[in-house]
Amino acid sequence: MRLRNLILGAACAAALASPAFAQSLTAITGGRVLTGTSVIENGTVVIQNGRVVSVGTGAAPAGARVIDARGKVVSPGFVAVDSGLGGSEISSVGGSDDLSNGANTISASFDVSYGLDPWSFTLPVARLGGITRAIVVPSHAGGGGGAHAHDDSDFAGVGDGGLQSPGLFAGQAAIIHLAAGTDILVKPRVAMVAPFGEAGAGIAGGARGAQFTQFKETLAEVRLYARNRGAYDRAGLRDLSLSRADLEALIPVANGTMPLIVTVRRAADIQQVLRLAREEGVKIILDGAEEGWLVADQIAAANVPVLLNPISNLPGNLETRASRMENAAALDAAGVLIAIKGNEGSVHRARETRYNAGNAVSHGLPYESAIEAITVNPARIFGMAGQFGELRPGAAADVVVWSGDPLEPLSIAETIFIGGAEQAPTSRQFLLRDRYRDGGEGAMPPAYTR
Repeated sequence: MRLRNLILGAACAAALASPAFAQSLTAITGGRVLTGTSVIENGTVVIQNGRVVSVGTGAAPAGARVIDARGKVVSPGFVAVDSGLGGSEISSVGGSDDLSNGANTISASFDVSYGLDPWSFTLPVARLGGITRAIVVPSHAGGGGGAHAHDDSDFAGVGDGGLQSPGLFAGQAAIIHLAAGTDILVKPRVAMVAPFGEAGAGIAGGARGAQFTQFKETLAEVRLYARNRGAYDRAGLRDLSLSRADLEALIPVANGTMPLIVTVRRAADIQQVLRLAREEGVKIILDGAEEGWLVADQIAAANVPVLLNPISNLPGNLETRASRMENAAALDAAGVLIAIKGNEGSVHRARETRYNAGNAVSHGLPYESAIEAITVNPARIFGMAGQFGELRPGAAADVVVWSGDPLEPLSIAETIFIGGAEQAPTSRQFLLRDRYRDGGEGAMPPAYTR
């Protein structure tokens, strides 16, 4: 009986997330509705069959289950970007971290979607912070999706089998939802990931120029391979520095159809990455960009989005000497599309995404822009506009009812829907708390009764 409470809690979560609950007609009425792009006072959000049916000020339809949200705030579910949710349980325990890869035959082709764990203990915790979707990225030097301490002990060069070792590319990102269930994958291979700046230079040999040269040569090899697959199969093509799997994975990057998430911090590095994107015709997303405010006009002119942590304001090294908490506000004012990240890889602290958005507001970012940066903007950046991150007809019914302003830390996510399925407002931590707080038969493990 000592596991009964935990089992019952899990069963409750599964029941609430069942297809029957997702299909029922539900109306959330009377709340202040943040649609992701606008605000509706005393609004009504109607959901059914996993989708938003309507958003407005009308009455609840006949026969609908009604959730009274008077005095509360209704928002889309938040989206965690540059995250390790579902891919890493404890970063220091190798067997529970599926975001890292060290094989030189697999770099760009590394696909994090195959290592996702729907039963990860990190998902319910993030849900309680209003997170309903996440962009999961592979670990990489200088990044934010996992254990990313900079390590330049190995340089990219010729390794086993004549292949790059280590590779310039960390792998491919995936989109997940956080609903309880057995399949959390929404879309695999939504972006490629590569570190630049100091971290990328360390991989390439120690100098930034070396990485840019190697990057351009790599794309040239990819394009050569794409034009000559037959010759490659017949061993009639010169030796290439990437495996076939990596060459295939990089074709969408080289032709501009798959975005490349570029981890970069220093303003000078941002300028060079923008130049590289122009020269090579690749589509990029800046990740980090702590000094982005210095070149905000150039980022905006290039129509390049930015994933950022607005509370990164300490010059931990020479790459971030000009970091400041007004970075998000400055980029937004310049017209840059921004998405706000959580803290420390956005795994255990993904729930703090809304806190970071609130801090950005306190340093000049308009409130409506902060909401967009954790809802609709991530969907736009990753090619999913209109599908989630917004309360609009046809979008996924990811809806959260808050006790108050969602950017206020004391507000609580009282009701959470993901894909129209209501989620149990609990986590393993809550279940363990209740088990030991309430006591009773079976509360304590047998060892405590000896």
